[in-house]
This record gives sequence, structure tokens and C-alpha cells, in this order.
Amino acid sequence: MSDSARPPGSRTSSSLPGPLSRPILAGVVTALVGFTSSFAVVLTGLVAVGASHAQAASGLLALSLTMGVACIVLAWRYRMPITSAWSTPGAALLAGSGGAAGAGTAVDGGWPAAVGAFLVVAALILLTALVPQIGSLIAAIPPSIAQAMLAGVLLPLCLAPVIGLAKNPWGVIPVVLTWLVFARLAPRWAVPLAFVTATVVIVAGLVTGGASTGSGLDPATLLPHLELTLPTFTLGSLVGIALPLFIVTMASQNVPGIAVMRSFGYEVPWRPAMLVTGIGTALGAPAGGHAINLAAISAALAAAPDAEPDPKRRWIAGVSTGVSYLVLGGFSAAFAALVVLAPASVIPAVAGLALFGAFGSAVQQAIDDPGERTPAVVTFLVAASGVAFWGVSAAFWALLAGLLVRGVLHLGRR
Repeated sequence: MSDSARPPGSRTSSSLPGPLSRPILAGVVTALVGFTSSFAVVLTGLVAVGASHAQAASGLLALSLTMGVACIVLAWRYRMPITSAWSTPGAALLAGSGGAAGAGTAVDGGWPAAVGAFLVVAALILLTALVPQIGSLIAAIPPSIAQAMLAGVLLPLCLAPVIGLAKNPWGVIPVVLTWLVFARLAPRWAVPLAFVTATVVIVAGLVTGGASTGSGLDPATLLPHLELTLPTFTLGSLVGIALPLFIVTMASQNVPGIAVMRSFGYEVPWRPAMLVTGIGTALGAPAGGHAINLAAISAALAAAPDAEPDPKRRWIAGVSTGVSYLVLGGFSAAFAALVVLAPASVIPAVAGLALFGAFGSAVQQAIDDPGERTPAVVTFLVAASGVAFWGVSAAFWALLAGLLVRGVLHLGRR
């Protein structure tokens, strides 16, 4: 992928004919959909690897700021609707690595070690930009195994709406029904509107006294803040968090993100994109941000003709997306407080619904090739088991098991 290659929308235009409202609105919608549909997954993942609720809120703010700046820099510089996002599959992986209880006990070294792992991910992303062989090494991992690992990690989270229906039906049923109705009528808004319904459920619980956690809420906690953590480095966190997080971020976000942009006629400059997202990840890591990357599914909202008929003007949607992320970051602490106040199972249900699409896509790619199906199934089962050995999470062992089984089954084959 050439850094100098630019699509039709790459030239600087000193005068932009027509109103700017359409691409600006497209950017706002891109940010709103991306943020509200997966912020609960991010908070769940950070808490699972040992973050306090304040540290998780700090991580959400750090991610919002860094990916907002990344959107603005890349879209403005290359005149393309390039958008950045946090690694939603990566956040799901963190949730699985830390255990369903979210206590972080499965992470060797706790929260400081998780922050150290985030910094290692940033270093690996930067190395990918500087050393093309690293990207080739990631590409050498069979997609079926990488996707099976992701599907196994997502499975427990995707079960949350089902489990929630049994544990708290009156709180979860409205959320699921809202998602179902709008999955039929307006799919891109299904999860955000499910979150809106969850918010109504939470507020109703506070008003009626059903949610006791709200009695001690300090208004100061609603203000956005960054809480820095001194990182530590342990073998378990590096192998069990950093390596799988890097792999799923590359395989499930950056590579598909390039493909989505290419489908709309844009050739994203690979090296600058990795440098910007790698630096952003490094800056956000001490404050709790796990990883930012190129947007994949949400990238189409800013790059498609619906955002702006003229491809030369769609870069405005990328800048608008970045500015909107910066604004949404100002409400990060309020979103985190809402999660704390939520009745049992409501927010996990929203997070699970947000991951249905990613889970379905991962399963499909994992078993699509009959010749790769057995290694993929082994990978999926090990990842879904959640077992951790020697402080190393199941995601790593799933990847190792899948590659081992594949190696044995393909031994002697060309």
C-alpha cells in the first residue's frame, strides 16, 4: 500500500461548493453511532482487567480524545474521510481476559500491568508502520483461527442479554425489544436506541428507588478527568493481553478498515495511519486507553455516498467525526456513572447486543473454509472456556491451540 497513493478526494480544495451541512451531519452521526453502540463494551473490558470505575472513565475519555484527534489529523492531511475508533473487539477481549466477574483477578499484575500491555500494543502498532515484516507476520496467521479466537472471546459477552432476561426481565426486556424493532427499521441505530432505553430504565429505577447505588453519587464524579497509572510489565499481561489485543486490533479493525475505505475508492496511506493510531494509543495508554485503530464498520458512514455525493468533499465528514468524538469525550464520566447506577444485567445486555454483528461475522469467517474448520473449532472452544494458565488468558492459549492443531492436520501437505 503506497503512502503517496490518493483517491479522487485527496486534493486540497480551496473553495468547497454547496452546503457543508451534509458531510458535517454525517460525521456527527458516525461519532454518535460509534460511541453509543460500544462504550459499554469498553467500560466492561477496562473494569474486567482491574480498572476502578474512575480509571475506566479516564480510559473512555482518553480513547475519545485520541481517536478524535486521529480522525482530524488523517482526514485533514489526506483529504479522505478516514475515521478512527477504539478497538471494540479488543475491549471485548479484555472483558474475557479479566473474567466474567470483572474483578481483574485473571490478569497477572492487575491494572498497572494492563496499562503496560496497552503500551506494548502501541509499540507493536508503531513497529508495524516502520517494519512491514510485522504486518506480513500478522497476515500469515490464518484468518479462520484469528476470527475463531475473537468469536470465542465474544461468546460470553453475547450471552449477556439471554442471561439478563432470566435475572432481570423487567429491566432487560425493554432493551432487547427496542433493539429488535430498530434492527428491522433502522439497523445502524438499533444499539444506540437500545442504550437510550437502558438509560430510561436506569432513571426509572432511581426515581422509584429500585437502584440503591445512586444514593451516594458525588456530582464531582460526573466531570471528565484523566487518571494516570504507572505501568508495570508482567509476562502474563504481555502474552495474555498485549499479543491477543494487537492481533484482534489488526485483524478485525485495521485490515477491514482499509478494505472498507478501498470499496469506496479511497486508498488509505498505511504507514501514516499506523503511525497516527500507534502514537494515539501510546498517549492514551497511561490514562487507561487500550487501543485506537482505523474504523471498520462505522467507516462506511463517513465514506459512503450517503455522507456526501461528491467524494472530494467527504473528508469533511472525517473531520466532523473527530470533533464530535472530542465533544462526546466531555461526557465520558457521565456515561461511566450511568453504568455504575444501572440495575443488574441492563448494561451487559446492551454490550452483548452491540457485539452480535461482530460475533456473527467472526463465526462465519472462522468456519467458512471446511479445510480449516477443525482448528477453528478448537480455537473457538478454548477461547470461550475462559481458562487461564500461569496468569495468561485464554485468548493466547486458544491461538496457540488452534495453530498447533492446524500444524498437525496440515503436516506434510503443500
